[in-house]
Amino acid sequence: MATTTAAATAAPRADHRWAALGVIAVAQLMVALDATIVNVALPTAQRALGFDDAHRAYVVTAYTLSFAGLLLLGGKTSDRLGRRRALTIGLTGFGLASALAGAAPTFEVLVAGRALQGASAAFMAPAALALIASTFTEPRERGKAFGVFGAVASSGAVVGLLLGGILTEYAGWRWCLYVNVVVAAVMIVAGRRVLPADDGYPVPVDVVSGILATAGLAGLVLGAGEAAAHGWTSTRVLVPGLAGLCLLAAFLVRQRGLTAPLLPLSVLADRGRATAYAATAISVVGTFGMFLMLTYHFQVVLGWSPVRTGLAFLPMTLAVAGSSYGLASRLMHRVAPRALVGPGLLVAATGLALLTQLTPSSGYATLILPAEVLVGLGIGCVFTPSIGVATSGVDPRQIGVAAAVANTAMQVGSSVGTAVLNTVAVSATRDFVGPPSAALVHGFATATGAAAVALVVGAGLVVAFLRPAAPAHAAAPHTSGGAK
Repeated sequence: MATTTAAATAAPRADHRWAALGVIAVAQLMVALDATIVNVALPTAQRALGFDDAHRAYVVTAYTLSFAGLLLLGGKTSDRLGRRRALTIGLTGFGLASALAGAAPTFEVLVAGRALQGASAAFMAPAALALIASTFTEPRERGKAFGVFGAVASSGAVVGLLLGGILTEYAGWRWCLYVNVVVAAVMIVAGRRVLPADDGYPVPVDVVSGILATAGLAGLVLGAGEAAAHGWTSTRVLVPGLAGLCLLAAFLVRQRGLTAPLLPLSVLADRGRATAYAATAISVVGTFGMFLMLTYHFQVVLGWSPVRTGLAFLPMTLAVAGSSYGLASRLMHRVAPRALVGPGLLVAATGLALLTQLTPSSGYATLILPAEVLVGLGIGCVFTPSIGVATSGVDPRQIGVAAAVANTAMQVGSSVGTAVLNTVAVSATRDFVGPPSAALVHGFATATGAAAVALVVGAGLVVAFLRPAAPAHAAAPHTSGGAK
């Protein structure tokens, strides 16, 4: 059955395609904002459940670890089950996990619920991106659809900070989790009406490879997360980090020997696609590092409330949305991807560089706001064309995997990048001689400077290597084999 009906995804009616995009965008927004929505709620949750400062980070990393580690397996499962079915399963799991975490009577249950949220998101994210790639095939409409997706993906973290602040202050921290139950239920019903149905492809799912990839990425992220507290030479950093590298190496070796690998290495063999993945990861390093530093600056140094902190990030959200949908989506089918991604990274780096001038007395309107707008405008021009390159030129049966790698790049970039920049900030603060508030802000400024350097390096890689896979993209819809 699957071999005959899965050759092409059933196209939705024209009047349903944009409604389908709405469902996909909301699902992706849930995935993106849940990486940050509990951040501003952590102090309240900590008081309610009684866990200490040393363990509060696990509420965040439980989500990011399971999400990053299971994305490849989720992408392959999406190809096997069909994208609509995989998205529905992910939404169902996400809603149930959110209910568990929201009702958590103890710290351990809260962490378990967050981990299950991340696991469910690993099925949602690649299915959502693959549905866009298979639903919108006309270049102009495809550009608009990816513009919407790019705006949602790149602004979801900021929306999470804003929504988390509002819910924490006016409804209670548990509603930062309960809200997902309501949204997931609505999207499941809507999705059954407007999402295109497909039966998937009869491809095997290699569970062993999934375990290796999950454990390897978890080791890297765990090691990076411990660096801020224990230093890069600590065994608590080196042991999981080196173990993660070894497991990922074993994963890649295993892929070379399989006839149906979990990650076909041809997906990474294209230089342009690999550079698009790298550009996505590097851009997320800058944005998530900025979120972390400015969140602490607003609440710890300036004493702002959670709601005011969330509102302070709103201009960046608007800048990302305007740049992604208003500029990048209109130009991505007219100019080379590197003509958008390279300058976008440089503009964002300029915004981060402004924050190296941050002091305890810096004005929001004169320094922080211009930096946010520049970062937002730049990042909006990075995500949309990068995601387009990452998911084009791929065998239709491998779109889910290609989408999973793109999402993995985002998640690993946010997790590892934030951990590294936090270590830079902590070290700079510790070495600074002066008042505590000045030392804290000096650490923030140093970390954003490091993030700016990372984005400049990324821009150089983009200019040198980012190319679209045009011939393969043109052939993919007409072939049943690999695109390579």
